[in-house]
Amino acid sequence: MVLLHVLFEHAAGYALFVVKEVEEIGMLLPQVENCVLNISKFNGMVNLAAFFPFKSAQAALENINAISEGVVHADLKLFLETNLPVGGKKKVALGVGDAKIGAALQEELGLSIQTGGVVAEILRGVRLHFHSLVKGLTAQAASKAQLGLGHSYSRAKVKFNVNRADNMIIQSIALLDQLDKDINTFSMRVREWYGYHFPELVRIVPDNSTYCRLAQLIGNRKELSEESLEALEEVVMDSAKAQAILEASRSSMGMDISPIDLINIERFSNRVVSLATYRLGLQEYLRSKMSQVAPNLAALIGDVVGARLISHAGSLTNLAKYPASTVQILGAEKALFRALKTRGNTPKYGLIFHSTFIGRAAAKNKGRISRYLANKCTIASRIDAFSDVPTCVFGDKLRDQVEERLSFYETGEAPRKNLDVMKEAVIQAGEEAAAAQIKIKMEKKEKKRIKREKKLAALSAGDEEADANGGAEANGEAVTTKKKKKTTEVTVKMEEEENGGTPAKKIKKRKSEAMDVEPVTEEVPETPQTEKRKKKKKKDAE
Repeated sequence: MVLLHVLFEHAAGYALFVVKEVEEIGMLLPQVENCVLNISKFNGMVNLAAFFPFKSAQAALENINAISEGVVHADLKLFLETNLPVGGKKKVALGVGDAKIGAALQEELGLSIQTGGVVAEILRGVRLHFHSLVKGLTAQAASKAQLGLGHSYSRAKVKFNVNRADNMIIQSIALLDQLDKDINTFSMRVREWYGYHFPELVRIVPDNSTYCRLAQLIGNRKELSEESLEALEEVVMDSAKAQAILEASRSSMGMDISPIDLINIERFSNRVVSLATYRLGLQEYLRSKMSQVAPNLAALIGDVVGARLISHAGSLTNLAKYPASTVQILGAEKALFRALKTRGNTPKYGLIFHSTFIGRAAAKNKGRISRYLANKCTIASRIDAFSDVPTCVFGDKLRDQVEERLSFYETGEAPRKNLDVMKEAVIQAGEEAAAAQIKIKMEKKEKKRIKREKKLAALSAGDEEADANGGAEANGEAVTTKKKKKTTEVTVKMEEEENGGTPAKKIKKRKSEAMDVEPVTEEVPETPQTEKRKKKKKKDAE
């Protein structure tokens, strides 16, 4: 005989149910499915053996996090050890909903675990009628507990998301690509619109952002004169081009344009120029984020290509899990499946084609260098994903290796071995880490020194005010002695902080106190014998 207990995890606490007639229930699974919906029939199948309510919302969150990760919490272990029967004629089995937590319980407590089948149907019924099976628990209280725990669990998952730094890179590169498309589209609109008035400007200035700035500056071409030549040179950065624009404006074949049309063209070109300026700022932001999150990948393949790889993979962790063969064709999935379908040649590269290395390689070596570059990208992404201290040393060394491989394909010069290069990188990274620690310590000491100087300056300023506004000499002396004592105490405390908490010597403080205290004249105290003699003399005189 098997005595089956079912463990149910609720937002209110842990519950342990005893299942009646396990073998019969297992034979009649369709009847169990029908009885789940009826509370009276379901009460005849299960009984509540024990219930352990959570003490607080924080305890509930800790327990649910442990269950989601497949870890046995101390509360759950104590609950099962206390309430599960040990020994006896019947063999005890525990039914759980999640196989992961079941395996952890089996390893931790040595229990016989059951999942699926009848256990899943019984847990479905328990979930449906839980507030009726536990005394003192209402449906409203159970739903409130579930809602509160769900919010706190989701908030904690979002807060401790390991990909939160990657998300900024993914959004930035997506916005950067979108801005490129929009700026190109808007620039073509400005060219077409302003081209009616000044068609010769397109051939002189092919750059989009420069064209928009010139359209904003020139306005009506008939008003262009020698005085505006310097302003044109500032925009174009070429005196010959500026002179060509001036000459073309005098003999232009464009149509005349009204002032209201010019105002609209200037407004639109101003928007395009501001978008181009914002794009430069966004690119700088992306560069800074890549240097923080994936410095080695950025040093190896560039900020934009590295960010596109991270965006396509979903996160830096996912990219680190990919093999080099996947990284090589990442972004060329359509071409790959089309080649597999038509039995053609598979693509040699995907997003890494935008790297400068593949463009510099010869046509016959493009596939070889792309395979080698994908291998190095995989190494760099794994170092970035799993290293504690961000450094670009490994990325620089890997970039040097790709350069050496390119020269090997061209000249036949043998490159260095990967093992030797990695040893050099490890040594250099260790030296940089030590230098960074020394720099941090020096900065802390400098901050402490500045803080101490500020305190001493404030105390000295207080001394000067006291000397200026002091009334009596005795009061002034007392104030100065107190101030000096304070200054000595502050210096002693600062010395203790700098020495790492070790007590500093107080010799200077004692000397200063001894110097400040005025010498007191010693008076000989009167003894009781002299007092008696004086009294006798008075009596004799009377």
